[in-house]
Amino acid sequence: MLPSTPPPPPPDHHHHHHPKKSKELRTTLHSVKSHISAHHCAWLSATVLLQLLIILFLSRASPPPPPPSVHHHHFESAAAVSDDQTCKNGRIYVYDLPPMLNKDLLDNCHDIDPWSSRCTAVSNGGFGPPATGLAAVVPANLTPAWYWTDMYAAEVIYHDRMNSYKCRTLDRTKATAFYIPFYAGLAVGKFLWFNYTSKHRDFHAAEMLNWVSNQDPWKKSNGSDHFIMLGRLTWDFRRLTDDNGEWGTKFIYMPLMKNVLRLAVEKSQWDDLEISIPYPTSFHPRSEPDIRQWQTLIRTRKRSSLFTFVGATRKKFRNDFRGVLMNYCKSESTACRLVDCSVARCYDGAPAILEAFLDSDFCLQPKGDGFTRRSAFDCMLAGSIPVFFWRGSFEYQYDWHLPRDALTYSVFIDHGNVRNDTSIIRDALEKYSRDDIERMREKIVDFLPRLLYSRSNTDLGSVEDAFDIAMDGVLRRFKQQKNGHKIKRLD
Repeated sequence: MLPSTPPPPPPDHHHHHHPKKSKELRTTLHSVKSHISAHHCAWLSATVLLQLLIILFLSRASPPPPPPSVHHHHFESAAAVSDDQTCKNGRIYVYDLPPMLNKDLLDNCHDIDPWSSRCTAVSNGGFGPPATGLAAVVPANLTPAWYWTDMYAAEVIYHDRMNSYKCRTLDRTKATAFYIPFYAGLAVGKFLWFNYTSKHRDFHAAEMLNWVSNQDPWKKSNGSDHFIMLGRLTWDFRRLTDDNGEWGTKFIYMPLMKNVLRLAVEKSQWDDLEISIPYPTSFHPRSEPDIRQWQTLIRTRKRSSLFTFVGATRKKFRNDFRGVLMNYCKSESTACRLVDCSVARCYDGAPAILEAFLDSDFCLQPKGDGFTRRSAFDCMLAGSIPVFFWRGSFEYQYDWHLPRDALTYSVFIDHGNVRNDTSIIRDALEKYSRDDIERMREKIVDFLPRLLYSRSNTDLGSVEDAFDIAMDGVLRRFKQQKNGHKIKRLD
């Protein structure tokens, strides 16, 4: 590129002054300067064009880049194999439902329960607010892993986990299973009470089925490779008639639901399309060391009571069995530790509950709203051994998460026998030796991680939590189904 002004003339090597040559040089330079000024823009344009032509010529003359190395191909192949091994039973596609079926329910959390706002309960991906007041019972470094988690928050927890699940696929054609993230429990909760009609209770469920039945994957399988998480007990979704006075929604009995697999915190033992999964507790480990530390704590904890009962009487229930247990516990104060929830604050995993379970070898577990009860999982979380009074509390429930032989980790005493003579509770529990108790507790410590729910994107190392176990079970079931294994449908 030419300079805007000409450079000074070079010095004369002989240092002699020649007037005639000097005058000629000045004339020549003046002519060049004038020429440059007149054609400056043209020179610039020509120079730039010449440079572009040179670059184009060189690029076209250059040989193509070498092919990828053998090591690069090997790396991609190894990654693909590793990925297939991680998700060997297939992948899950998550539907993006209309917001009214999930997101809007969370956004309007203050209006989905007739009694109080549910906003804190559904916060933090379903974990609820961070727990407080646990300094006396939980090590300080573990308290950030504790939340006041609602017993019916599982459908929010599962959706949050599913969004970052390692075996999720965004390609429908590569999916083994299809997850419907409909918050059925939250949707019906408001309409279970007062003067709402059966149409109110069925509205969201009918809208969801109308939407999903128009999706291509559903049309191909009629919903037989689809599943849903129900946050409430199964009985809340099994209304038999359209009588406005009858409890619940008829969601499960809607014709389009006949092939859909359902996860619920309590299942019907007569329905093979239903799988029960653990109630959420308050402990949500952030890492494998969190789990190992808590396991060590409950294994070595010194316990001062033989058994405990946590609950409140239900005065509206005739011959309320909880009242029977409470009165008995009061009469056995040397052996039984009582937490009366009509007096103490027994919100989700409250300190009084946790401390009672940590300090007792056994915990009495009557029926809850159904046969099962969130309290049984709070009990096992603390390393206490559950005592059941109905077979429905453990038989045919939680097959994917708990050992088949319930007597290896729990005690059964028939509720009918207890009504006749409450003293048989203490008599039965005192027959267990210290070795028996430690062996049963060790069983609980061993399977405890299978009952816990960690946060999304948490690395638990070699540990699989309740969500991992459930998703692996779903994928295995659908894979077997596609291979010809018949699954019994709802009668």
